[in-house]
Amino acid sequence: MSRGALQGRTAAEPRARKRFGQHFLHDPAVLERIAAAVAPGPEDRLVEIGPGRGALTEYLLGTACRSLDAVEIDRDLAALLRERFAAEPRLTLRAADALRFDFSGLAEERGGRLRVVGNLPYNISTPLLFHLLESASSILDLHVMLQREVIERMAAAPGDPAYGRLTVMLAPWVDVEPLFEVGPGAFRPPPRVWSAVARLTVRAAPRFPVHPGFASLVAAAFSQRRKTVRNSLRGRVSVEQIERCGIDPGARPETLAPERFNALAQVSAAAD
Repeated sequence: MSRGALQGRTAAEPRARKRFGQHFLHDPAVLERIAAAVAPGPEDRLVEIGPGRGALTEYLLGTACRSLDAVEIDRDLAALLRERFAAEPRLTLRAADALRFDFSGLAEERGGRLRVVGNLPYNISTPLLFHLLESASSILDLHVMLQREVIERMAAAPGDPAYGRLTVMLAPWVDVEPLFEVGPGAFRPPPRVWSAVARLTVRAAPRFPVHPGFASLVAAAFSQRRKTVRNSLRGRVSVEQIERCGIDPGARPETLAPERFNALAQVSAAAD
């Protein structure tokens, strides 16, 4: 169905629900810019997380994508979308919680790796990104809109004020490229913060062999941000082990490259 035909359709539009963190993107210029950044090809299997009222869905279906699976937790919105796009055979509505959705299973069902797109709810953005990373081998890339400060954290370098747990946890699996910022007026209702869009390209192989204890050690290191590595990891890694990794025990976690945390996880496990 053409974009013009879709725009001509009308339906009762459910209100945004705070418990789902809903802010519906409506600015055509921003929608077109996101679709252009994704630039789907005829073999691309798209997944849209949180399609809402279908504004971005419409633009994505206006491309040459092979298929589009839309994951929507709000069943009223899912019903609205199912009716609105009933004549579009490439779209499949999944009334489900993205935090529990099986993205690896969907990739297997679709016969190839997925390209994920979404205006992610800000109140679950970090756990949702971590959940998606569990299926990294089934995903080609992600184009996500998040709170601007979150995008800054994702793309930060060691020593930057925004550098933290999220930065380090993403680093082995994806390359982060901030694309553009989006003001509150592009949404209904407008959020109180600015947003930004980023491209996360899944690496063909992890940046380094990730130790099983990597995630828990990173969480411990950043649990009290102002502490030094020596103090934040007390009881897990000794001063001697920290020094053996070539790290100053008096350094703060936000100054360490992701590979350093992996080295600390290795020596911590060796000591057990």
